[in-house]
Amino acid sequence: MNPLSLTANQVLKTTLAVQILTCCLLSQSGFAQDSFPVSIQVDAAKSKGPLRPIWRFFGADEPNYAYMKDGSKLLGQLGELSPQMVFFRTHNLLTSGDGTPALKWGSTNAYTEDIHGNPVYDWTIVDRIFDTYLARGVRPYVQIGFMPKALSSNPDPYQHQFGSGATFEELFCGWAQPPKDYDKWGELVYQWTKHCVERYGEKETLTWYWQTWNEPDIPYWKGTPEQFFKLHDVAIASVRRALPGAKVGGPDVANGGSDFMSSFLKHCVEETNYSTGEKGTPLDFVSFHAKGSPEFVEGHIRMGINKHLQAIESGFQSIAKYPQLKSLPIILGESDPEGCAACRGDRYGYRNGTMYSSYTAASFARKHDLAAKHDLNLEGALTWAFTFEDQPYFAGFRQLASNGLPLAAMNVFRMMSKVHGERVFVESSHAIQLEELTRNGARGTPDVAAIASRDEKQIAIMVWHYHDDDIAGPDAAIELMIDGIPTHATSAKLTHYRVDQFHSNPYDTWRRMGSPKAPNPKQYTELESASQLATINADEQLTITNGNGKLSFKLPRQGVSLIVVEYP
Repeated sequence: MNPLSLTANQVLKTTLAVQILTCCLLSQSGFAQDSFPVSIQVDAAKSKGPLRPIWRFFGADEPNYAYMKDGSKLLGQLGELSPQMVFFRTHNLLTSGDGTPALKWGSTNAYTEDIHGNPVYDWTIVDRIFDTYLARGVRPYVQIGFMPKALSSNPDPYQHQFGSGATFEELFCGWAQPPKDYDKWGELVYQWTKHCVERYGEKETLTWYWQTWNEPDIPYWKGTPEQFFKLHDVAIASVRRALPGAKVGGPDVANGGSDFMSSFLKHCVEETNYSTGEKGTPLDFVSFHAKGSPEFVEGHIRMGINKHLQAIESGFQSIAKYPQLKSLPIILGESDPEGCAACRGDRYGYRNGTMYSSYTAASFARKHDLAAKHDLNLEGALTWAFTFEDQPYFAGFRQLASNGLPLAAMNVFRMMSKVHGERVFVESSHAIQLEELTRNGARGTPDVAAIASRDEKQIAIMVWHYHDDDIAGPDAAIELMIDGIPTHATSAKLTHYRVDQFHSNPYDTWRRMGSPKAPNPKQYTELESASQLATINADEQLTITNGNGKLSFKLPRQGVSLIVVEYP
């Protein structure tokens, strides 16, 4: 059977069978009991500068999930990571419709016209979305789009039918078209921004990010590049007219290294603004997207972290060509292992468990490293993953929670929220160097590495054991040496958090239950417990001598550990 024709369920069964067989063979050979030594040295006295919380950006295609049961629950959990510092970006905030969600679809009906062609504004649904964000400690990363049906230059058909066998081109309908009237488009954006300022206050709305559209370099935009530049210029001028200090940017292209990206940056820096007639378009931040490329090979998932890092570097290089932009904040407006959160199939079977979580840990650390390599100001890397309402448990979507249950990847974000302050020096004997990982990925030896931070009261070290291939392998026997602990600290509290097959991973718990389609209340309570960020080895102690400490532990493949050392 051709692996590319397998259903998600067949792929899951095939993958599990391969993993079980592999584990059995390894056990029979004695290899499963083996481990390989890894030495990790942390020098907390050697600062590498502030550790930016780039992880704090999230997003989804479907805006209406935000105020539904599981969506609002997950938003609250995201807000808890760092209240008022987490941002959410979503498509379809201006799309026409009654607010009924569907995969890769949503609507607010913010703009219609009366029988005389006069604008009719209705902010009811979009207010409900933003109200839900803010009530849960999350702020909007405002995407200005898509095109309301009454403004579309080619409105019919308007709504696509995702998953119905439509071709890629057929997904991009009337909502992806340029406006029939740019003045009306500009007035819509002005009225919306003005309404937000009145409803939420100038101080609050000045903290938001504002950008136009999504991935206009692919068929999300059915016009020409020049028409998009005009769409963007008019929108940004309208935002600034209502909120002069608004934080505006873009273009959130799919390919940061594309000719489209270069043309957009040149337009913003050098060319005439379509709306104001002046030179240039304001840019307070630059945004582009970067994705990896997993494959289904030899019965298992093989990730493409190298493609992901290459895409980021390509976008960085485009920005670095303009000295005027070098100091601007950069946001990876979508930064994920692959491109389609709502898709399911053979290439996506890794998402429920620890393949996704270990990839997240390894890739986010290297985003910091790439920014440092190019001396650029990386402000954020947005994870395009949220949750899907009324779908089967662990259905294989790229999401952070399933039916209200945070997945292993979400627990890595919980870990990252605890790593803050100054980034400090780390060296690992089994880290794959940045250039090698960007070129070839982790296809031979695994990447066992760490990122560490310190503030006045703690040192935090996140360690991951990552390999591109979703197959079994030996544990890493970690010898962690921590230097530079404040000399006044003769003792310290040690907390060891863990994400692996048996910790912080409700998917494995669900499988061991027999994969119930509808868990009963007792089972759901057990799954909720398994979805929390777990600690291990509660009796572990860190002995400190002359500002130095040492800790030994084993980290399984696809495992992530967070060591937090707290001192008075």
